[in-house]
Amino acid sequence: MELGNLHAFLAVADSGSFSGAAQQLYLTQPAISKRLAALEEELNIRLFDRIGRRVRLTHAGEVLLPKAREMLLQAQDMKHLASNLQTEVSGALVLGTSHHIGLHRLPPVLKNFRTSFPRVDLDIRFMDSEAACQAVDRGELEMAIVTLPNENPGHLQTRKLWQDELCFVAAPEHALANMPEVSLKMLTRYPAVLPGASTYTRNILELALQDKNLEITSSMSTNYMETLKMLAEINLGWSLLPKTMLAQSNLKILPVKLKLKRSLGLVTHTGRTPSNPARALVSCLP
Repeated sequence: MELGNLHAFLAVADSGSFSGAAQQLYLTQPAISKRLAALEEELNIRLFDRIGRRVRLTHAGEVLLPKAREMLLQAQDMKHLASNLQTEVSGALVLGTSHHIGLHRLPPVLKNFRTSFPRVDLDIRFMDSEAACQAVDRGELEMAIVTLPNENPGHLQTRKLWQDELCFVAAPEHALANMPEVSLKMLTRYPAVLPGASTYTRNILELALQDKNLEITSSMSTNYMETLKMLAEINLGWSLLPKTMLAQSNLKILPVKLKLKRSLGLVTHTGRTPSNPARALVSCLP
């Protein structure tokens, strides 16, 4: 069975379209169609229903999808095991990370890694922490350095590297900026600019407010911390930002008694054999 055909099958299943799969695998749509047709012919079964422009897994496709993922992981493990027989640290390492960690935490780590292991081809994918964890779980990334999930997913292994203190902040001209004390209830009366509702960082705040029956009024959201900082600086709402971002900012830290933190760290798959480049990067982490 051709591994390329399995890659095409997974890409179409994950993206929901032939065009999305083609972009993901850097192939043409006809090439994706050809690979999928070859796999269906080999298995003598239809894997997708094609209804107009929409592509849906058949029942057989849904049943075979986990097995296809497992086969590709096993194939990758064979390559890593063979690579680990060599003492030289070289080859490709695909790493996922968030823009915030890439800007504020990783530069010294990556500089040390590049100096110590120049023969490694480092491929850094910038994405939301949640998407990176899902990509590690699917086997698309060997590792990720991201905001850690509040609950440890079953097949993922996490290691805390840093802890971010989160601060409630607002522009100096904001109505809350000069208050001697700001309660959570007061915060909910004003619009906020925050990460998206599905993010780990937003979830930390939502969990803290859950027992108090309070809801946040969010005027807009984005998962890019630097953009949130800018929106707060121009007084479009208060925000919740890592303290590490505030050194060169005119934002005021609001006197809120609730203290929140988030953990940043390494995410790997429990069932995956780490490559030599991956082991090398881990040796450079704090």
